[in-house]
Amino acid sequence: MSKHEKEYELHVFGAAAPTDDNFPETVGWIQVENQAFHYPRMTDEAVARAAVRLRKDNQVLTGAYPVTRRASSLPPEYPVATFASFEKTVNVGGGRLVPTHLISSVTVRPTHRRKGLLRRMMTDSLTRAHEAGMAIAALTATEATIYRRFGFGPATWANNISVATDARFRLHTTPTGTAEWVDARDLIDIAPAVFDRFHASQTGSVGRHAGIWGRISGQADEAKDEDRAIRAALHYDTDGEIDGYVSYRFGGKGTDARSVEVLDLVAADDNAYLGLWYYLASIELCDSVTWRAGRLDDPLSWALVDPRAITVTAAEDWVWLRILDPIAALEARPYVADGDIVLRVTDDLGFADGVFRISVTDATARVERDDSATPDVELDAWVLSSLYLGGADPVVLRAAGQLIEHTDGAARRLKALLASDGPVYGITHF
Repeated sequence: MSKHEKEYELHVFGAAAPTDDNFPETVGWIQVENQAFHYPRMTDEAVARAAVRLRKDNQVLTGAYPVTRRASSLPPEYPVATFASFEKTVNVGGGRLVPTHLISSVTVRPTHRRKGLLRRMMTDSLTRAHEAGMAIAALTATEATIYRRFGFGPATWANNISVATDARFRLHTTPTGTAEWVDARDLIDIAPAVFDRFHASQTGSVGRHAGIWGRISGQADEAKDEDRAIRAALHYDTDGEIDGYVSYRFGGKGTDARSVEVLDLVAADDNAYLGLWYYLASIELCDSVTWRAGRLDDPLSWALVDPRAITVTAAEDWVWLRILDPIAALEARPYVADGDIVLRVTDDLGFADGVFRISVTDATARVERDDSATPDVELDAWVLSSLYLGGADPVVLRAAGQLIEHTDGAARRLKALLASDGPVYGITHF
């Protein structure tokens, strides 16, 4: 045990509701996590709401606590570092929903950095997930330079977009169906079923945690009181069934007075997706719509008469994946082409380390570990994690020096083998 490890104790506990015995420990954890992300100090009521939300998702919380507490510092139940994990599913293609170890709320106080706390919490959490039989882990990263060392690689991406909805907005074909206003608060009951349809059909989608529904419907949460400015609309198909929704906020006074900010836009199919944009463009006193989660290959740009009505203001990584069990993970996803290849995976944490032979027949993979085999390709665990869903290109990663090709043409073979059955995209942040 290192010197720094002796200075801190890690406590791992389930999130507790206000009526549970260990609620004070949960309170301290929540207040520290909230402060680390620069939100205002939370009221007792806000803390209670946050605790209930965490409890609904069965979140497992980790706190790092100093063995020796300095006088007049924060109370002893306030950790100096936080970490949370919980289980949801990831659509790995073909509607296959794979249980996934999600990681969130990773913080370390600025006064306790460089003590190895993040590494201890991350290694401990990934080890528990691996021992529990989880094939993959996932997170969304506030900073892009932290998580490759732990085997995570960016696997889905999104565009921040601004769409001109003035006279420039015209579609080649009018979508079928209709849209109607709804009280945004009703999304609490309506939105989950619509999202489930999206989640079941969209490669790269991550199941949603309980906090999202309140946020998109304007309910009070740990960061703010009820947001009565949020509006919502539903999209109905030609049979009158709800197949999409959008939650948004009007820009209000100031420089963005004629702009709408989309908070959440979920569609069960492409027609509903375009139908919701058709609705947004019909909002009066509005010249533009912004959204943080546009697809890289957005069908809206092809549906518009003037595709330049869409401006990409930023592109960002969204979900980062981490392969914990290469055999289970690679056999779980579907394939669109037959073939075989041998991968040498390097993993400093040991979970995915080894040589693996992948043989695909009839869209199904058989994966075997064979450390005596000669590899066609050599790559780090984070690179395999980025390639896993099919959203990253092995040929590009070879050009970037992040994939070593031992057999001529192996990177192109791997690209064909790991190709996705459709666009890789997700809209869940956690």
